[in-house]
Amino acid sequence: MTRTAATDYRDLRTRLANLSLRDEHRLRRRLDRARDGDLSAVEAEITAAELRVEARRAAVPRVRYPEQLPVSARRDDIAAAIAAHQVVIVAGETGSGKTTQIPKICLELGRGIRGTIGHTQPRRLAARTVAERIAEELGTELGDVVGYTVRFTDQASEHTLIKLMTDGILLAEIQRDRLLRRYDTIVIDEAHERSLNIDFLLGYLKQLLPRRPDLKVIITSATIDPELFARHFADEKGTPAPIVEVSGRSYPVEIRYRPLALELPAADDEDDEDTRTVDRDPVDAIGDAVTELFAAGDGDVLVFLSGEREIRDTADALRDLKMPRTEILPLYARLSTAEQHRVFAPHTGRRVVLATNVAETSLTVPGIRYVVDPGTARISRYSMRTKVQRLPIEPVSQASARQRSGRCGRVADGICVRLYSEDDFESRPAFTEPEILRTNLAAVILQMTALGLGDIENFPFVEAPDRRAIRDGVALLEELGALARRDAKPGSRANTSAAQEADGDRPDKANRRDDDTGLSLTPIGREMAQLPVDPRMARMLVEAHRNGCLADVLVIVAALSIQDVRERPAEHQQAADTKHARFTVEGSDFLAYLRLWEYLGGQRKTLSSNQFRRMCREEFLHYLRIREWQDLHGQLRTITKGLGWSAHAEPSADTAGRGAREAAGPDRKSGNRRRHGGDGRSAAVAAADNDGVPWDSTAIHQALLAGMLSHIGVREAESREFLGARNAKFMIFPGSSLAKKPPRWVMAAELVETSRLWGRMTAKIEPEWAERLAGDLVKRTYSEPHWSAKRGAARAYERVTLYGIPLVTGRPVDYGRIDPELSRELFIRHALVQGEWQTRHEFFHRNRALLDDVADLEHRARRRDILVDDEVLYEFYDKRLPADIVSVRHFDSWWRTARRTDPTLLDFSSTTVINEGAAALDPADFPDSWRQGELSFPLTYQFEPGNDDDGVTVRIPVEQLAHVRAVGFDWLVPGMREELAAALIKTLPKTLRRSVVPAPDFAATALAALTPRAEPLRTGLARELSRLGSVSIAASDFDPSALPDHLRMTFAAIGGDGTTLARGKSLSALKTKLAEQVSASVARATAGAERPPATVWTSESLGTVEPTVRREVAGQTVTGYPALVAEGDGVAVRVLSSPAEQAAAMRLGTRALLLHALPTAVRTATAGLSPTDRLALSQNPYGSLEALIEDCRAAAADELLATAGGPVRSPAEFDALVARIRPDFASAVARFVRLVVPILAEAHQVSVALARTSERDIAEDVRDQLDNLVFRGFVAELGSARLRELPRYLRAAVLRLEALPGSAVRDRQGMAELDRVLGAYDRLSGSLPEHRRNAPAVADIWWMIEEFRVSLFAQKLGTPFPVSAKRIEKAIAALRR
Repeated sequence: MTRTAATDYRDLRTRLANLSLRDEHRLRRRLDRARDGDLSAVEAEITAAELRVEARRAAVPRVRYPEQLPVSARRDDIAAAIAAHQVVIVAGETGSGKTTQIPKICLELGRGIRGTIGHTQPRRLAARTVAERIAEELGTELGDVVGYTVRFTDQASEHTLIKLMTDGILLAEIQRDRLLRRYDTIVIDEAHERSLNIDFLLGYLKQLLPRRPDLKVIITSATIDPELFARHFADEKGTPAPIVEVSGRSYPVEIRYRPLALELPAADDEDDEDTRTVDRDPVDAIGDAVTELFAAGDGDVLVFLSGEREIRDTADALRDLKMPRTEILPLYARLSTAEQHRVFAPHTGRRVVLATNVAETSLTVPGIRYVVDPGTARISRYSMRTKVQRLPIEPVSQASARQRSGRCGRVADGICVRLYSEDDFESRPAFTEPEILRTNLAAVILQMTALGLGDIENFPFVEAPDRRAIRDGVALLEELGALARRDAKPGSRANTSAAQEADGDRPDKANRRDDDTGLSLTPIGREMAQLPVDPRMARMLVEAHRNGCLADVLVIVAALSIQDVRERPAEHQQAADTKHARFTVEGSDFLAYLRLWEYLGGQRKTLSSNQFRRMCREEFLHYLRIREWQDLHGQLRTITKGLGWSAHAEPSADTAGRGAREAAGPDRKSGNRRRHGGDGRSAAVAAADNDGVPWDSTAIHQALLAGMLSHIGVREAESREFLGARNAKFMIFPGSSLAKKPPRWVMAAELVETSRLWGRMTAKIEPEWAERLAGDLVKRTYSEPHWSAKRGAARAYERVTLYGIPLVTGRPVDYGRIDPELSRELFIRHALVQGEWQTRHEFFHRNRALLDDVADLEHRARRRDILVDDEVLYEFYDKRLPADIVSVRHFDSWWRTARRTDPTLLDFSSTTVINEGAAALDPADFPDSWRQGELSFPLTYQFEPGNDDDGVTVRIPVEQLAHVRAVGFDWLVPGMREELAAALIKTLPKTLRRSVVPAPDFAATALAALTPRAEPLRTGLARELSRLGSVSIAASDFDPSALPDHLRMTFAAIGGDGTTLARGKSLSALKTKLAEQVSASVARATAGAERPPATVWTSESLGTVEPTVRREVAGQTVTGYPALVAEGDGVAVRVLSSPAEQAAAMRLGTRALLLHALPTAVRTATAGLSPTDRLALSQNPYGSLEALIEDCRAAAADELLATAGGPVRSPAEFDALVARIRPDFASAVARFVRLVVPILAEAHQVSVALARTSERDIAEDVRDQLDNLVFRGFVAELGSARLRELPRYLRAAVLRLEALPGSAVRDRQGMAELDRVLGAYDRLSGSLPEHRRNAPAVADIWWMIEEFRVSLFAQKLGTPFPVSAKRIEKAIAALRR
């Protein structure tokens, strides 16, 4: 480098010190890179940067200070402290002016030139109003010299010298500007509030200051322990940062203590020294305090209360006092903006403001001279036990109590009434715990990890959080998959090995993994850290991106991140609930947000801005919150787009298709009820597609569940209480749409503890979703390992729990991977030893055949000493199988190779399976079959004492059962006869039995003299025993019923498919039991009694129909019931199985023949009808006039046939029947046609009225009624008696529809009663046996319900008899009996 170049380089380096901090850093790097090259471009940029700094310096306005503000008097001291120290603490009460004047002091000191003066506020409203105030005092436009940035608004530019912002905005900027080079001064206002953001900023600045010695930090605080902040920012020598105290503007405040506990004399005598303690009701005490304060003078009263319910109760109590000229106003965060503004509006008379602690620091209520402080508040506190954020009511700290009392010293001398004792006050903690000590730290840990700030336990917080809180925060992030441990298994849910980027500007050079805890940020965590929402909601968005439902979940997450846009004013709660009910989606509070979002989008397009605001007000929707919702949604959409996410992307490959869509339940009116005797419901009910909503509800809820895994619950039995994580018990918040009918499984957006633990914002879920999303968070236990022949493997029942909640119980899973050793043992014992295996391996079938042969020998001989036990066979296989054979699949793979080397390796031999010394058996003693004449039946043997099959069973085909005689079976088989004879001897009376003992010896001798089966065993045995024992023994002396079951033959009737139809010890009883099956087989032989279809009844075609027909088959008499059966091409004679079937078929068959014999022209049937009547007939449900007339003919035939005495059985009788009916038939048909005319006319009127009504549920009910009364075939099915009532029923329906919409409320009340009796009718119908469902008594109840409709909806038409829901239910109850 030449001398000239070196000189230029040094000059340019010197000029960098005059640039803005960001330009200095940026251009120093460029200058160093261009050191040996052309410096002209860098010089040009430095010159431009110098001009920008000069422009900023020139833009500094003239600074003036309002003399009335206390801080103005201390501005020189403050300026000197800022100039001399890097950190200054300014302590002052509200109203001292520190918030608006300190930025101006900094500006006057030359700050804000090389960098912006950053000024943070805890709330957006404060940031905007302070910026407006400072700009006004400096005489500049907002957004120029003074600007502000909040979540949805950026009113700052590159030229801005003083920038107001929320502390959250500054935190977000840290991610992009680690050293905060944009700023040369940072003012942290309201530091005493100690929010999470403030504490995090204070710790971050503590780390940052050594690397930014040019940075000035001013901490402003109320006079609440400012020394804490001074110590926090002590220098290297331990010298605390300087504190400048500024007094506030306030008047003296008198403190009066009025504790709720009063000491009163124990007796009426006031001189009695004994006292008793009486606790006053808090509401009464507030009323007393307000009355006392009003007596002290004019002025408004501010009452602090812990919640909305307490405010409502107190407001009611104060109004009951009827204090003159007094207005009672509530003030809490959930109130609409308009209602909140009422507090600030001018008024006459007195005002009592009932407020939560929102009025303690956030809002200053004007005109307050008096304060009533009950001394309690709901304070957000994280529960270490339940892992949920609680809102318990707790005593406030001394600092909060002073803040409250200070609210009444703003305009004049004030009085504060504390509803607790002075001792109580003195015993309270000095300050409210900072938020970091009582909240979940997940968001802080996530941001710290993302920023690479190292271990949270080593982070320089003002007050370090509890280690348990840190662990809970880490646990939540692990639950969400944002953090993973370095020793996580490669396939675990959140494992990641992604490299962390190096960043030279990082305040802490430690890498992002915490060497102490072994935690690192996962890819999911890095995505979550870039989303400015709660970690749970950030996780929802990540999962939504994967599931392809990001667009919908963005809407829901934005809604969950703000206050509910749906307002519910105390005086209009019911009206608000009615308006909001339109957005309810069954099974999910979250989807209601989507429905509301769509509605608002449609309204926004069609309405002007003013109209939209008016609509929001009328429908109880908060306009500003809607704007906030839309803004946050837009911001989140922009951020996700910046991450490369598409709001309309398809699901990722690993999530596509997961989770079946849940079918919606059947609609109440989806099917027509039977008119009489039916099951009351349509057989098929169409399921709604995808829960009946236009969104992919399954994907949406799975995405939401990803952020709520510890917020799920399972309902306990039939209660409304849910078992949640870590054994917590919660209920669904009453305002939820799921509260009345809670599902089995739910997730909740938040669990909040007030009077009890409540789940707010809930939705139905499936447990398998949680199992998939939780991954390695779930715990799996296994029970009852067993062998599954179907799966060919050992199985066990798996129990899956998540935080103690049982997601899965009793799910069968393969056990081989869990316990290979036990699985191998189960495989050998069950598959190989016990034969529980379906396989084609030849060795297995050879071994099973050998085992079956030996087992059969044991059954026949009734011995258990022939076959070796299972342990011998287990050892045989155990020695030969490798250790890794745990299932059929493993075995098959091994055996394919092993059998090539030794095909007989696994073959049993007789020595393997038979015990040594087992006695040989003669096969002839235990034959395989039993012969009786030409018949032969197989025998089976079973040695199972106590079992029905124990002993010998003869298997008889059912078709041969009638041919089998009960002779010879008493002899049993040869191998069991000696035991049988001895047992029979033992049944003899003792006087006879003692002559033939020992029984086995006499039994053997007697049997040797008998010819088997030549006579009854007892007969021959009695004769031989009489001879041998020299005593008279008769066959009747034996008691066969006393024999053991195995010594009595068992008879089994076998069906054609080989199944056992019945079994028993008595052959005759078995025949009786199976008489029906025998009859059925015989009935097939009666086909000769049937005739093919014909249209004319003659002796040749159908002949005479006999009442019964009988046939003898296999010794059994079978009776059939011939009947005329109407078929497609005529009427046939068929043999039916019962008289009831015969009677029904005869009526329909005879009717069909009559209609063929008595034709009727349509013109004849409709003769004499007016054009109006003919028009009415054309509007029928049959599709044609001819079909309607045919139904009228059928009805006429039924009526005349019944009058003539019913069906006949011969051609001659039928001819006489036709001759009798013919003269009256045409007129009867015409009469039915005229009955139908008014019915169809009224039905048409019902259809017209249905088209006009907008009440869909009522219209659906009427349409269902119409379909049940007028349908294809209704004329013949209902008959003339019922048809005469139909016009009145239909007229009642017309009147009902015409009364709408005015009668809608009353109508729905009637529908509720109607539904109750219809439900009872359905249950009755379903409980009755098939043959009773069409009984007249059941049909009568249906028609009572039709009369009930008339009495409900058209009372003026009247009913022929009294009818009510109670009478119908009584009739139903009578039928049940």
